[in-house]
Order: sequence, then C-alpha cells, then structure tokens
Amino acid sequence: MANYIPALGFRWLTPLYDPVLRLTLRERRFKGALVTQVALKPGHRALDLGCGTGTLTLLLQQSCPGARVSGLDGDPEVLEIAQRKAAAAGVALDLRQGMSFDPPFAAASFDRVVSSLLLHHLTTDDKRRTLAAALALLRPGGELHLADWGRAANPLMRAAYLGIQLLDGFATTADNVRGLLPDLMRGAGFTDVEETRRFSTVFGSLSLYRAARPA
Repeated sequence: MANYIPALGFRWLTPLYDPVLRLTLRERRFKGALVTQVALKPGHRALDLGCGTGTLTLLLQQSCPGARVSGLDGDPEVLEIAQRKAAAAGVALDLRQGMSFDPPFAAASFDRVVSSLLLHHLTTDDKRRTLAAALALLRPGGELHLADWGRAANPLMRAAYLGIQLLDGFATTADNVRGLLPDLMRGAGFTDVEETRRFSTVFGSLSLYRAARPA
C-alpha cells in the first residue's frame, strides 16, 4: 500500500475528483457509453473494479435494477464517498476495500467486470496481475469492459496527455499512450479484444475496450 496512488495522484485532491471529471472529461458521456456497452441484464452479477467514488457503480446498478453490482477499491476515503452517494440515491451497493490484483471474491463470480480510469495508475506488472484477476473472476463467456487512456489520436491529444503523465507518473501511464492495453488483455487470456470507441478530452484520447473470457 506504500505505493498506492489516490484518484488524482495526491490524497488532498480526493474531494476534487468528481468535479474534475465532470468538468474535464465529459464524464457522463463516456461512462454512459460504457454502461450501454456493458448491457447488464437481470440476474447478471457485475464488478466495478477500481470503483473510486462510485459514479460508474451507481450508473451500472441503476441501468438494470435486476442485476447485482459490486464495487472494489483500495482507497477507504473514496469508498466512503461512494457509500454516501449510494445512500443519497437510495441504492444498495456492495462496496469492498481491496486491491484490483488481489480481489476478495471467488473465482468465476461475475458476468461482467468493468473498470474506468484504473489501469493507468498501475505498473505494467500490476496491470498484468489485475487483468489476470479479472479473467479469473469472470464466468466462462463473461466480458471485460474498460474505459481508460489509449493511444493518442493525433499530436494534439498526445500533448494533452502529458498532463496525466505529470500527475500520475510516466512509468504507469506509458503503456496506455503506446496503445498496449489490448495486447495486455490478450496476454492475460482474453479473446475478442477490441477498442470500441474513442473520446477526445482535454487530457488526451480516452478509449473504451471490450474483451471476453473464452466460453
């Protein structure tokens, strides 16, 4: 936990996380697109991996009340914010504290594993461990859905991404801007890996991805 990176790089910035995402990343648009892509159905069990303050977790649960959505994050402060959000919305969420590469859930527990803006915080090794853990958590035929920084669409988006690298570190963010997330997913054992959509933001190119656990 000594190397744990909070949502905006520094713990004192945590209360600003939600306003920053709303103002800079068109959060509702890209998370809404991710929720639509996930396409939860009644009876599905889904995990929001690295759930942060719970915005996506809530959107997923509200998109399909007949599904059961859990959230996992390593930061107790953001989980407290997520719990308050859920209470204010009148939605019961299963929120757990734990690391993405060592999740406290049984294997083959979920139909969908979803994650937003988590992987760029992780070293390459921890990205691999997290993706391997996600594969193990999925039932055969289950799906992984990600939103994170991807290969820059143009030089302007590459320059914009420098802000993220300065905040979160060059070592953890390099895989993203090099477009390596699909390769890492395939290396973990996922199939049918694809980049489904790309958004231009003030901090660079934000991509949506989809992959599957073999049936």
